[in-house]
Amino acid sequence: MFTTQFRHMSDKTINITFHEYSSLKELAPADKALAEAAIEAMQGAYAPYSHFHVGAAVRLSNGVVVKGANQENAAFPSGLCAERTAMFSAGANYPDKDMESIAIAGGVHGRLAKAPATPCGACRQVMAQYQTKAGKPMSVIMVGDGCIWKFDRVDDILPLIFDSI
Repeated sequence: MFTTQFRHMSDKTINITFHEYSSLKELAPADKALAEAAIEAMQGAYAPYSHFHVGAAVRLSNGVVVKGANQENAAFPSGLCAERTAMFSAGANYPDKDMESIAIAGGVHGRLAKAPATPCGACRQVMAQYQTKAGKPMSVIMVGDGCIWKFDRVDDILPLIFDSI
């Protein structure tokens, strides 16, 4: 005899906690320096199409900061986001060092936007991969002019992280 067992639907909630600051001065010194490096990195953006300049800075476990900027290309989508240019450079040049934190800043024509710059889904997944590789949380700082968000781990900006395992 065949029996079917029914499961009852239940609602689940995902809670995200982050810290909000109104100025760079409120950040811990290491986070302030990383956020400032991300703002400086915006100068290296090549954005002739969107005019949206993004800079990213990754702090490694040895204290080294690696910067990156978005690079656009006429053959869209051949360009690359600032976050991935910074992370891939850090991964290639310091393969034995963990990425502890990443800061992202962006704005039109290189002028910092009011709202924090948020990473795209592909960049979030790459952050998740490096966090998994390190085996410890990587914080994410999103910088805006007058509003800064800090997330203690990538899971908070990418719930239900994809993992091939």
